[in-house]
Amino acid sequence: MIGIVDYGMGNLLSVYNALEMVGADVKICQQASEIRDVKRIVLPGVGAFRDCIFNLKEKGFIEVLEEMVLIKGQPFLGICLGMQAISRRSFEGGENQGLGWLDADVVKLQPEDSSLRVPQVGWNDVQYRHDSPLFLGLPSAPDFYFVHSYHMRCDRQTDVDATCEYGEMITVAIRKNNIFATQFHPEKSQNYGLQVLQNFLKWNP
Repeated sequence: MIGIVDYGMGNLLSVYNALEMVGADVKICQQASEIRDVKRIVLPGVGAFRDCIFNLKEKGFIEVLEEMVLIKGQPFLGICLGMQAISRRSFEGGENQGLGWLDADVVKLQPEDSSLRVPQVGWNDVQYRHDSPLFLGLPSAPDFYFVHSYHMRCDRQTDVDATCEYGEMITVAIRKNNIFATQFHPEKSQNYGLQVLQNFLKWNP
């Protein structure tokens, strides 16, 4: 059973449907206690960073997520805002503290090329680490779908699993121990995205 965290910010149905398409037994977790019943956890998200952290706190998810992911080592997938939430802090709307699972900051996209708009909305080619089990079976430079104005800047390059070019090289996937997260939306990225989700279901970190 894979659990999707429902904290009032997520694009739950598209993530739910995509996971079902790749054969997952999926549950939407509206209560923090429900996370203890699943074997894998997905934290989606669309919206503002500060609201994301506030909602996670208000609904009591943070303590249980830390127990299941950081202590018990359950495989975790963060998507878009769900990836940014695990950073140390974000500078969206001022400086806001994140969950701090990763030594990384979230900063605004600032491409020098004025033809590149912010937010980045649409498809972009991704370069991934060839030893990544989450991109297994994909061609080199597959394209994925993005909607974001901010991106993660990691202290350690060893945490970076994939990048893309958007006026500069930006981190679009991270992998650390049992934690994997993407800035792009695998649930909206057609066959390549479904392959990433399928790989996550098989992943045994």
